Amino acid sequence: MNAYVFLAVAIVSEVFGSSMMKLSNGFKRLAPSIAMVAGMGLSFYMLSIALHAIPLGTAYAIWSGVGTVLTTLVGVLLYKEKINAKKALGIVLIVVGVVIMKLATN
Repeated sequence: MNAYVFLAVAIVSEVFGSSMMKLSNGFKRLAPSIAMVAGMGLSFYMLSIALHAIPLGTAYAIWSGVGTVLTTLVGVLLYKEKINAKKALGIVLIVVGVVIMKLATN
């Protein structure tokens, strides 16, 4: 299987885990706490598999950058968190940085 598929699963799992972290209410709610640990565990496992074929710096930049963007979108769409121009600019810069990292590995 393509390493980028493993990386994509790692990203989605991390975003899920982060969302569950918010719902866990500081680990006071059992089901979201278990889901957070499972999501993060799967994320790190899939990231470790992706690292067999993708350089560490590139994989981590993509994992953290795309994860940050998606987690921000989840916060805005599901949790009604506010986004302003500065935050939007930050997201754009993260995406640009991830694209540059990916282009630098080719």
